[in-house]
Amino acid sequence: MRSATEVMAIIRRGTEEILLEEALLKKLEKGRPLRIKAGFDPTAPDLHLGHTVLINKLRQFQDLGHEVLFLIGDFTGMIGDPTGKNITRKPLTRDEVLHNARTYEQQIFKILDPIKTLVVFNSSWMNELSAADLIQLAAKHTVARMLERDDFNKRYKGGQSIAIHEFLYPLVQGYDSVALKADVELGGTDQKFNLLVGRQLQESYGQEPQVVITVPILEGLDGVQKMSKSLNNYIGIADSPEEMFGKIMSISDDLMWRYLELLSFRPIEEIEAWQKEVEGGANPRDVKVRLAEELVERFHDRAAAEKANQSFTARFRRGAMPDEMPELELRAPDGTLPIANLLKEAGLVSSTSEAMRMIKQGAVRIDGERVSDKGLACQVGSTGVYQVGKRRFARVSLA
Repeated sequence: MRSATEVMAIIRRGTEEILLEEALLKKLEKGRPLRIKAGFDPTAPDLHLGHTVLINKLRQFQDLGHEVLFLIGDFTGMIGDPTGKNITRKPLTRDEVLHNARTYEQQIFKILDPIKTLVVFNSSWMNELSAADLIQLAAKHTVARMLERDDFNKRYKGGQSIAIHEFLYPLVQGYDSVALKADVELGGTDQKFNLLVGRQLQESYGQEPQVVITVPILEGLDGVQKMSKSLNNYIGIADSPEEMFGKIMSISDDLMWRYLELLSFRPIEEIEAWQKEVEGGANPRDVKVRLAEELVERFHDRAAAEKANQSFTARFRRGAMPDEMPELELRAPDGTLPIANLLKEAGLVSSTSEAMRMIKQGAVRIDGERVSDKGLACQVGSTGVYQVGKRRFARVSLA
């Protein structure tokens, strides 16, 4: 049986904030399964890896013996979540919400244990509230508190409209916690205000307030903006093995570590060891392959992951590499050779400054993977295909 310290270490991994840790410890010490709530508005038909940062945390709670309340916000989805929006969001139709909700139900059990998961729809209790009930709910919060929320505050100060129904969103989300008697609620860092409204409303209704746990927002393939289907920078958990593998291999080397931190189930010590190897000159492509195989196996199976790897390698070699190219052996007296020097000595650039410029432009690849680190040191004993632009190739071995 795990100690409270071990349990808290598991829960902390991949979280941004726990409010309050002392309250969570007290709940855990009661020795009963906790009710762990997370809400998802079915705003698009497919879940992506950004959603799984939170769903993975739900699975951790299940593995620790707790019950997950997977809330599909079919009622709140028709309001439209105003979080992070600088304009009033267009609500979804009832048909759109139901269509998307059905796909969520099909996809979540790629991660969650169906035996320990209760799928609930907030329309089942919100549709039962009368107009008088909704007014009583609205009376438990103030306009001043609503305007403390960053997005509302900016819109108010900027003279942009805020529709009254948008104030209802955090109230309804908070009331969901009352209806479900949640012990813990999880959400992205952008949902912190809404999650805290849930704590406040539970106290107003005489319940013990829930613990709030926020998880980081995962960047999309561009490495800048939040992963989103509307921005087309997403990896869907329903993507084919080949598509998923290829998208993961396309991310930058820096973003790879972020994905390993938030998506991988490998031990932290193992990931840190890989990082040291790469800092010592190992090819980050090898680490990226491990990540791609892990995620494809999770959402498909091991055979699909191996096949996707083989398909990716074959497709790259057929489509990007010429049949013939210079083959060189370069010396690295100190055990490593800086990437800029290697490209110059291989005749792929005229100077190290050109090499730096081409790396900045994203025009340098090793074995098909884009190089983003200007300080990359290539290690003795390694062999790879180095590419600059579309037409300059060389197979280089370091001795």
